[in-house]
Amino acid sequence: MSLSLQSPLSSALSSRSSFLQKGGGGGEGRLRLLSGSLSSNSIFFKLHNPSFPQIRASSLDAGASTELDAVSSLSEIVPDTVVFDDFQKFPPTAATVSSSLLLGICSLPDTIFRSAVDTALADSGCSSLENDVLRLSCFANKALVNVGGDLSKLVPGRVSTEVDARLAYDTHGIIRKVHDLLKSYGEIDVPPERLLFKIPATWQGIEASRLLESEGIQTHLTFVYSFVQAAAAAQAGASVIQIFVGRLRDWSRNHSGDPEIEAALKRGEDPGLALSIDALIQVTKAYNYIHKYGYKSKLMAAAVRNKQDLFSLLGVDYIIAPLKVMESLKESITTPDEKYSFVRRLSPHSAAAYSFSEEELIKWDQLSLASAMGPASVELLAAGLDGYVNQAKRVEELFAKIWPPPNV
Repeated sequence: MSLSLQSPLSSALSSRSSFLQKGGGGGEGRLRLLSGSLSSNSIFFKLHNPSFPQIRASSLDAGASTELDAVSSLSEIVPDTVVFDDFQKFPPTAATVSSSLLLGICSLPDTIFRSAVDTALADSGCSSLENDVLRLSCFANKALVNVGGDLSKLVPGRVSTEVDARLAYDTHGIIRKVHDLLKSYGEIDVPPERLLFKIPATWQGIEASRLLESEGIQTHLTFVYSFVQAAAAAQAGASVIQIFVGRLRDWSRNHSGDPEIEAALKRGEDPGLALSIDALIQVTKAYNYIHKYGYKSKLMAAAVRNKQDLFSLLGVDYIIAPLKVMESLKESITTPDEKYSFVRRLSPHSAAAYSFSEEELIKWDQLSLASAMGPASVELLAAGLDGYVNQAKRVEELFAKIWPPPNV
């Protein structure tokens, strides 16, 4: 467990309790981009580049279209994993740059992005820093920005840049990091409107989002696993709120026999498990809250496991779908009559009729958020942060080994 998560759970909560257009992961060993189909009412992809072809089946009967076309008319469908070989099949429209992506680039030295990393490692400003920790952090930031700058030339949409997860419980640290990244992007002529900054949804991250959004800097809050996180993020004005469906279902299955949880449920208590017991219900609640009360945030459902999950979420602003699901949607043809069977589950109209309890409509603060998150979101948030922290450390360890780069 990382240093940021070593304090006891209760005190930890109280103390620290792509991509998108103005209103984004990568796996080691390969390069991952977020992309999606273009829709006429999308704020996701305003910067449409005609050179990127639309996602369509190669040949269709007259009057027929694909399932992908049908569901894309109801939600913005974003493929989760698109490697370079998939560009023609699922052309990238937006991207996320992260520590994981940097690891993938360094494992594939012949990629077009390797020069962006080498240039970062040759940065004179970073090299002049005597402190090893600061120098490696500087190199990592420059690499993120250089790769993000290259991606901004390849995709018509926004580039989301991961903010160091080691700052997840440091509001001002997050803000300083975003300002530094934004300044570096300005030095390579990437305008702010092409950028979004990906921040963990701790209380401190949510507060940083509020302050950054007040400056006109758009944020994307990730690691959202509970309605209360989503509600607090919406109140903060986050541009995008990313909620993980599959991970919550996995957690629920793994804890279905937990005696303490079962006992609490039998007593009629809700130990913060509404999302893990039925992740789709919680997504519905978050969507309805955002749209009923007029928050500017857009909700993104991630970790979708299969087509049925996707069909159950239709109407949510964005859905990140695995490549295998995207391929299945694209290969399945529907007739005009069949397209009507794709029902919009979420809409501003249905949101207006949704009822919330008084407890759910409070102004969320650090204490109320910490007390209401529940074990599922607490555990999953900690695990997600540990993963991001470990990736950031691996990048810096790798850079320490390969700096200075050859021929520089």
